[in-house]
Amino acid sequence: MSSSAMGLTRQWTTWVPVVAGVALGVAWGRDLSGFAVALIGLCLIGAVLAAVHHAEVIAHRVGEPFGSLVLAVAVTVIEVGLIVTLMAGGGDKASTYARDTVFAAVMITCNGIVGLSLLVAALRNRIAVFNAEGSGGALATVCTLATMTLVLPAFTTSHPGPEFSAAQLAFAAVASICLYGVFVGVQTFRHRDYFLPVPREGSAGADSEDEHADPPTQRETRWSLGLLVLALVAVVGLAKLVSPTIEDGVESAGLPKAVVGVVIALMVLLPETLAAVRAARRDRMQTSLNLAYGSAIASIGLTIPAIALASVWLSGPLVLGLGAVHMVLLVLTAVVSALTVVPGRATLLQGGVHLSIFAAFVFLSFSP
Repeated sequence: MSSSAMGLTRQWTTWVPVVAGVALGVAWGRDLSGFAVALIGLCLIGAVLAAVHHAEVIAHRVGEPFGSLVLAVAVTVIEVGLIVTLMAGGGDKASTYARDTVFAAVMITCNGIVGLSLLVAALRNRIAVFNAEGSGGALATVCTLATMTLVLPAFTTSHPGPEFSAAQLAFAAVASICLYGVFVGVQTFRHRDYFLPVPREGSAGADSEDEHADPPTQRETRWSLGLLVLALVAVVGLAKLVSPTIEDGVESAGLPKAVVGVVIALMVLLPETLAAVRAARRDRMQTSLNLAYGSAIASIGLTIPAIALASVWLSGPLVLGLGAVHMVLLVLTAVVSALTVVPGRATLLQGGVHLSIFAAFVFLSFSP
């Protein structure tokens, strides 16, 4: 990348998060017209693109898998705040927001992001190569967390309906945060090599010049970290501003309420999606899987404890148990993902299968 191009990139990725933050502050708490919603949408897209850039700057400085972890955790922490805010203002009709958003995040990451990344990597290199040990452990963590928090509530009998009792919710919250902590420790320290990109013999990569460039200075990294947080706050805050328009559109179209969670999850996970696809283009499929599975783990492992804590003062029920259709999709995702991950190599076929499951999830969300 030339110095002029780098300078231009630094310029727009600096002022776009600031503009998005100002737009968030000006529009917060106001009734928005259609034109204002359109402007908010443009700021949202710009903030997403800026977040991806600053996440890559940080990743270049700290290396993998820390770079993927920074983006996944940052987005998820702010996503939790968005869910709690929506539930606090939604009453009984918001009782399924946490379940719908978390399940949508699992489907988007494990099928949408993984499938798209596999497709891009296989198109460029014929075979997508990754580390089966690290990806397999991450997938096992996703499946365990999803089952404990989204499947078991539909079968427990202590509380009527697909809900946990207070004691069960507390256990699920503690188990989730502990399992998340163990995963982060294994990923970043004890078995960090399991989560590093697998080098391909004789392959220079599409962006080798950028990858071998000098890492950013500490000052540049701190600056990017601050702008990343600002951009992510803007992404989630602006997503909340447009969510009433989404809710009104969903209601007027007669669509299920779960569609709101799907749309919000799609917007919030845009930074991870773009970052994962760019990593796949550079023949760094392991980084893509780190982003996908890491985001799914963080989405469950941080959201459920936060919702459990917030439920102390939130009124209304907390419905976590999935319906039969979504359980089938979750089981299918787990089986197919295991078959994809175990060999450590994947082709266009695996990418197409995951994208098919993702398409089925989206279609059935709109037409259950």
